Parts: sequence; structure tokens; C-alpha cells
Amino acid sequence: MIVRDLYNVRVQPAEPVVTPLTDEEEQRVRSTLFHELGREVAERGWARFPAYTTEERRRLVDVARRLTDHWGQQVAVEAEDEGRIRLFLTGNAALPAQAAPRD
Repeated sequence: MIVRDLYNVRVQPAEPVVTPLTDEEEQRVRSTLFHELGREVAERGWARFPAYTTEERRRLVDVARRLTDHWGQQVAVEAEDEGRIRLFLTGNAALPAQAAPRD
């Protein structure tokens, strides 16, 4: 086991979140996520997707809200870990044991 000491490490102040995408690109990404994740949630009752930044997490929360509005059934959002978000239909909160992670 290698142990590394870090010296002079400082926490940086949080910066405002700005997406590197144009408005048009952002809309296309959200539309694609809406259709692809919506299809997956409709088939299995849940879907996983990587989300490493605050903007990616916000995007997935918005997709879940849009799916809820579209279907009239609650689509919930849950952070599985620091880099993965799960969207699921309420009532399907338990993740099937045989399900393989999607990354």
C-alpha cells in the first residue's frame, strides 16, 4: 500500500456552474436524454446514467421532471454514488439484484 502525503492543498471556492454547450446543443442533449432514458425507464422501471458535474445532475433532474409531466406518473431521481444517477418510477425503488450497471 502506497501512502502519499499532500502538502499545501487548499479547498477552492465554488465557481458558478456554466454549461459549455450552446442553448441549442443543451436542448438537443436534454431531448436525447428524455427519449433514451424514457425508453429505458418505460421498459425496466428504472435507468442509470453517469453524472459527474452539477450541470449533468441538473440535466437529469430536469429529464425526470419532464418524464413525470409527459407520463403523468412520478419519475424520481436518486444519486447512487458521486458519479451516477438513477431515474425510476415511484413504486420501483428497489433495484433488481440481477441488473448490471449501465455506464
